[in-house]
Amino acid sequence: MLIWIIFAVMTGAAVFALLWPLGRGQGAAFADGSDAASLYRAQLDEIDRDLGRTLIGPAEAEAARVEAARRLLRATDKEGDPAGETESSLRRRRASSALALSCVPLLALLVYGAYGSPTRPDQPLSARLRSDPSQQDFAVSLARIEAHLAANPADGRGWSLLAPVYLRQGRPEDAARAFAAAIRNGEDGAEMRAGLGEAQILTAGGVVTAEARETLAEALKREPGNPRARFFLAIAREQDGDSRGAIAAFESLLKDAPPGAPWVSAVRQRLQALDGDAARAAIARLPAADQQAAIRGMVEGLAERLKAGGGTLAEWERLIRSQNVLGEKAAAREAVATARSRLSQDSAALVQLDQLAGELGLKEQAP
Repeated sequence: MLIWIIFAVMTGAAVFALLWPLGRGQGAAFADGSDAASLYRAQLDEIDRDLGRTLIGPAEAEAARVEAARRLLRATDKEGDPAGETESSLRRRRASSALALSCVPLLALLVYGAYGSPTRPDQPLSARLRSDPSQQDFAVSLARIEAHLAANPADGRGWSLLAPVYLRQGRPEDAARAFAAAIRNGEDGAEMRAGLGEAQILTAGGVVTAEARETLAEALKREPGNPRARFFLAIAREQDGDSRGAIAAFESLLKDAPPGAPWVSAVRQRLQALDGDAARAAIARLPAADQQAAIRGMVEGLAERLKAGGGTLAEWERLIRSQNVLGEKAAAREAVATARSRLSQDSAALVQLDQLAGELGLKEQAP
């Protein structure tokens, strides 16, 4: 209620400040004529000084004296009516001004009463956020969690919720601290350990450090099949130069993947890169006479595997390019058609296949 009293006082003060000058006569400043005469004499003195310093000529000085005299006459005319207007016109002006200015706050009150919520009680911001979480801005929500954890640093559950958010935001150092705080305060599960390992790897620029390996190994102790820990430990083997071990680890991970697992595509891409590197390294070690046959055998093996079912867009593109390089245009066209059939639900993949076919000259010519 106090706020409304303050608003009313402020509105009244504003209206009074506007009405006060409007209610005064126009000639009040020259009520006794002394101010007008003093101003006239000062103007004449100024004109004489300018003429004496030759800043203006005699003609300009005379014109200035005439204009000053006119001003004095206008001011003197108003002295007969100190208000500068008749009493009746002054009353009309005061009444119209008061009516106009009074309508403004009254109109505001009417509009607020019709469209606002004058009977609704005050509700703090924190209460509004709790009652309607869907309206919360993400930054506000994050700030609330951080403020809560600053006041309650032993809340392991809170840290476990905050850590993945930091990871998705690309803040691995903050994520590592949050994961560590969650583990330290009772949330010592496999996912927390695996998340901490990932954050440590990202903090190191993608290198699976010794500290990260220990963390991931602890995650596997708590859950031997944890996919995140297995994935990064496979990358550790790859970084150690153990391509065969990394390939075996990735293949095992794919074999154990549940249907629809979102991380399968990342594992496949990693495995494809390793397969290609291993195959190229093996072919490079062969005598020059045997390399062509080895390449053809590798391409045929890929074709058989894709023909049996499945296959990603990257695998199909690799097969089509390889067959085209080997001069097998017919096989490459057939691979394009099969890939289009297998990936018919992926419009983006179909567009890329069409672009590849056009680039390699594999599109069927119209008769």
